[in-house]
Amino acid sequence: MKVLILCTLVAAAAAWPSFSYQNDASGDSTAKRQQDVNHLLDRIYDHLHYSDLKQISETFSPEADTSMYTDGGTAAHHLMEELNDHRFLEQHHWFSLFNPRQREEALMLFDVLMHCKSWECFVDNAAFFRERMNEGEFAYALYTAVIHSELGQGIVLPPLYEITPHMFTNSEIIHKAYTAKMTQTPGRFEMKFTGTKKNKEQRVAYFGEDIGLNIHHVTWHMDFPFWWKDSYGYHLDRKGELFFWAHHQLTVRFDAERLSNWLDPVDELHWERIIHEGFAPHTSYKYGGEFPARPDNVHFEDVDGVAHVRDMIIIESRIRDAIAHGYVTDNHGDNINIRNDHGIDVLGDIIESSVYSPNAQYYGALHNTAHIMLGRQGDPHGKFNMPPGVMEHFETATRDPSFFRLHKYMDNIFKEHKDSLPPYTKADIEFTGVAVEEVEIVGQLNTFFDEFEFSLGNAVDELEKVHDVAISAYVHRLNHEEFSYKILVQNNNEGDILATVRIYLCPTVDNNHIHIPLSEGHWTCIEMDKFYKQLKTGSNKIDRKSTESSVTVPDSLSLAELHEKTDQAVASGSKLDLHEYERSCGLPARLLLPKGTVNGMDFDLFVAVTNGDEDKVTDHPETDEHGGTHAQCGAHGEKYPDKKPMGYPLERSIPDERVFHDVANINVTHVKVFFKEEH
Repeated sequence: MKVLILCTLVAAAAAWPSFSYQNDASGDSTAKRQQDVNHLLDRIYDHLHYSDLKQISETFSPEADTSMYTDGGTAAHHLMEELNDHRFLEQHHWFSLFNPRQREEALMLFDVLMHCKSWECFVDNAAFFRERMNEGEFAYALYTAVIHSELGQGIVLPPLYEITPHMFTNSEIIHKAYTAKMTQTPGRFEMKFTGTKKNKEQRVAYFGEDIGLNIHHVTWHMDFPFWWKDSYGYHLDRKGELFFWAHHQLTVRFDAERLSNWLDPVDELHWERIIHEGFAPHTSYKYGGEFPARPDNVHFEDVDGVAHVRDMIIIESRIRDAIAHGYVTDNHGDNINIRNDHGIDVLGDIIESSVYSPNAQYYGALHNTAHIMLGRQGDPHGKFNMPPGVMEHFETATRDPSFFRLHKYMDNIFKEHKDSLPPYTKADIEFTGVAVEEVEIVGQLNTFFDEFEFSLGNAVDELEKVHDVAISAYVHRLNHEEFSYKILVQNNNEGDILATVRIYLCPTVDNNHIHIPLSEGHWTCIEMDKFYKQLKTGSNKIDRKSTESSVTVPDSLSLAELHEKTDQAVASGSKLDLHEYERSCGLPARLLLPKGTVNGMDFDLFVAVTNGDEDKVTDHPETDEHGGTHAQCGAHGEKYPDKKPMGYPLERSIPDERVFHDVANINVTHVKVFFKEEH
C-alpha cells in the first residue's frame, strides 16, 4: 500500500515511502485521480477525447511555473528541450524498454512526473506529453510513475491487456476486431494459443501465454525496474534477491506445468549450443509489423550493435569466477564478500544488471543483454529491419519457451552460489518448543480450465461516424477450486510467541514417475504462502485460505469496471477504495496450483513454522498484510518483511534430508493435485 511522504527525500531514501489513503496536496480525491488515469490511458493511440484533459494538453506549459516541481523544473526543462529539438521517437511506432534511447525518453517523462508536488502538476504534464510523445513511452512512464510516486496512492492501473491489447492478443483476433468495427457487428472471438499439436511445447502454452502471468511479469519489472536510482526517492530493498526469487519461482512453476503434461523439465540455455525450439508469436505490433519468428535449431549469432556471443560467455565466466572466489570486485577495486545471506542480493543486481550493480562495466548485464540476443536471433544483423522480438518486451517475454530456458540458465548460476553456502543444521531451522502436529487440506486440490473475456475496444482505431461496438476476446485459462490449510501447531513455550509459517509444494516424482528425494528436488519447490501468526501457549489451529496467499493477486478489474466504479464515485462524491486491486505484481490467484493430472499428481506439502521474532522487520507483522503480495513482490513502504533468505529453509543444498525429519516445527504431508477435464 502506498503512503504520502511527509519527510524529506533524504530521509525517504532509506526505505520505500509508506502510503495511506488521503487527499493529496492539491485536494483531489482518490476517485478523481483514478478517473484522470482512466481517461489518460483510454484509447492511448488516439488523441485525447475527454474535454478537460484535451484543454489542458492545448493550454498547459510545463515550464510556466517551475515552483510546482521539487527540482525547480530541471527535469521538465530537459524534456521540453528534447521535444523542441524534435528528438523524440515519433508516435505510431513500436516502443521497447530494451532500446536505450527509447528508454531514456520514457524516463525523462517519468522524472518530470516524479518531481511533481501535486496531482494537478502530475495530470497537467501527463495530458500535455500524452499528445506529443510516443504512445508506448508515455504509457510506460505513466504506469511506473503511478506505482512509485507518492501521488499514486490508491490508484489502480488498468490491465495492460486492455490498454495495449496488441501485445497480448493474436493477430487473427485483432483483424477480426477491425472487421467487427467496420461492419458494425459486435464480436466475441476465441483466442487460441500459438503452435499446433505437432509442437509438444503447445501443451504448456496456456502458462507462458496466460495474460495474467504476463501482467505479473511486466508489473514486477515496473515495481523493481533495472534502471531505478535511489535519487528518485528511496531504496528498493533486496531488489537483487527479489529478481532471483521471483524468476526462480516462475521457472519452477513452468517445470511443474511441464510435469503435469508429461514433459521433461525445461533445459537450460547454452550460448554455444543450438536453440532447438523455435517460436512463432502470431502477434503484431499496433504499428511496426509482426513480431519476428525464430525457426527451430538456430545457432546463436552475434547481434550487431548489441553483443557478440563470446561477450556473453566471458561475462558468464566472470560471474561464475566471483561465485567460486566468494567475492565480487566493485568499480573501485574493493572486494565484496558474497559467501553469506546478502550475497544473493549482490549477485541478482549483477546478473540482471541493475543500476545497483557494484561493477556493471566488468560484470556486464547478462540478463538484459540475453533478452535482446534472444529477441534478435530472427534478424541478428538487421538485414530485414525487423522490429524487436517478444523477448524484448516484459509483456510478451514469457510467451516464448526460450524465456524459461534463459531463466533456468540464470537459475543454475544462482544455485551455484547457494550451493557454495554451508547447508542448514538442525540448530538453523529448529524452533524450540514448537511442533507442527498435523497439516490438512480442506477441500480437494482440483484444477480446471475456464474462460476469461476481455475487451478489445482499444485495439481498434477511433473513427468519426463509425460507432463503437462491443468487441472482446475470450481465452481458456487455468484455474483451481478454492481450498484452505488447517495446521495444528503445539506451543510448549511459556507465553505467546510469534511464528512465521512457510508453505511450499514440492513435486515428488519426475515425468518417468521416479521418486525425487528432497535432497535433489528442493530447488523445484513452489512457494505457496508465507505469513506471520501469533501462537498462544498450548494447542493452536491455524486456518489459512488459498485466497489469502502472499504470493498471489486477484483478477484485475477491467477498464470498463474501473470507469463505472470511478465515475459513480466522482458523481456521488463518495469514497473510492480499490486497494484490493492496487498491486498487479503477484501471481494470478488462479495459478497458485499447478495443473496436475486427471489421476492426481503427487506433491509433498512442506510446512515450516519458524521463529517470527527472528524473522520480523516490524513490530506487529501478524496484523500487517505487507502489501498483500510481499513474498515475491516486496512491500511498498517497508523493507522486505522477512529477514530470512527467500526460499528458506529449502534454498540451500540438502546433503541429508534427515535434518528436516529431526525437527518438530517442520511437517511434510503427501498431497495430490487433480485436473478436472470438465468443470
